[in-house]
Parts: sequence; C-alpha cells; structure tokens
Amino acid sequence: MARLATPPSPAGSRTGPVVIQPLRRRQCAECRGGPLSLLVVEDGMPRCLDCADLGHLVFLPRGDTALTRRSREESTLAAVVVRFNRRKGRYERQGVLVEEAGLARAEARCLADAEARRRRRVRDAARRAAEDVRFTDAFAAEIGRLFPGCPRARAIAEHASVRGSGRVGRSAAGRALSEGAVTSAVAASVRHVDTPYDQLLMSGVARHEARRRIAPSVEAVLRQWREDEAGVASAAG
Repeated sequence: MARLATPPSPAGSRTGPVVIQPLRRRQCAECRGGPLSLLVVEDGMPRCLDCADLGHLVFLPRGDTALTRRSREESTLAAVVVRFNRRKGRYERQGVLVEEAGLARAEARCLADAEARRRRRVRDAARRAAEDVRFTDAFAAEIGRLFPGCPRARAIAEHASVRGSGRVGRSAAGRALSEGAVTSAVAASVRHVDTPYDQLLMSGVARHEARRRIAPSVEAVLRQWREDEAGVASAAG
C-alpha cells in the first residue's frame, strides 16, 4: 500500500488531528476496511476513523462560522477535515469533526443567539418605522410650507422617502429637507401625474425631449401651488 504524506494543518486551526477526504479510493491499513470517505494518515498509512479513535465524532460541514467555533469550544476532542484541491495545489478545509454532545450544546447556544438577534431585529424594525413616519411627516410639512396649494403633499412625501428606494427624499439633501430636494420630489410627482410625460415615453420620445416638452406645464403647476393655498382642482386629479 502506497504511503501518504500527512497534510499540513489548515491556516488558523488549533493543534489537533487532521482528517482527509480522499480523492482516491483508500483502505484502512489496520482493519482493511474501505473504501474510506474520511481517513487519518499515521506513519504514512491511511487509517479509518475508528482505528484512529475518532469514530465517535460527527462531521459538521463548513459554512456556519459561529456554530463551528462553538462546537470546537464545546468538544474535548475535535479534528479539522480537509480535501486536496488539485487545481490550486493545496488542501482546503471542508469542515470539522466534533463530539455529538458538543455539537448539541453549540447548536443550543446558537439558537439562543438567534432568538436574541430576532428580538433585536424586531426592535430595530420598529425604531426604523417610527423614524420613517417622523421623517415623512417632516417632508410633507416642508412640501406644505413651500407649496401650500399642493393637494397631495403626504402622498408625495411617502413616495419620495421610502427607505432604500434611492429616491430624492433619501438623498443627503432630502434628509436635510433642502428646498431643492423637496422641490424635485414635488416636480417629479407633477411630471408623472399632471402631464403626458409617461405617455410620451411610451410612444418612444426620448426622456430629455419628453422633459423639455412638458417643462412649461410642470413649472405652471408648481407656480400655482406656491401661490394658491386652495390648490388646483385639475392638478388634484
């Protein structure tokens, strides 16, 4: 039976056994069992996990860093599992072997953390929702101040200030309630609701040309909303 080289311990792993996922079919040099899905190299020869006194351990695949770390903390005996990557010419970590009881304790710790994270997410969501309502109120109030005749200040504010939307209300200027950002949000609403802008785009008119054509209408509505506290009936539609 060909002798095997002992693989180096993966970077960052603590001292302990290294177990190999072989690329070729191997038999245990001691009990002759095989083919082996996992083996340990001792004195250059493959040993099955039972013969290497690791058969009582369970395999935990890589992927969950917290669970892996805690499983190793909870296990008196643990081993790193590696497999040789021919293309890269090196052994790569595939997971760990840990004690079943240690894995169960680690899973319980992670579940407790998951519940704590869930409660924190709920609290954070409620806080963000309250912040969003306050910001939308402030944005709508600023629209009302700049455009007292605007009949849909709240709807414009809600649309412009959706979290994560990238709209003007969520820009730095929008969060600062700058006059330019507020005016841009109102103008965008007028463009889509009170002019044939969308129809022009659908008919194939280029965006910049469509904007040029409807610019006088947008400015007329904005001017009237600035001056007319009663609103404009046609714009309300």
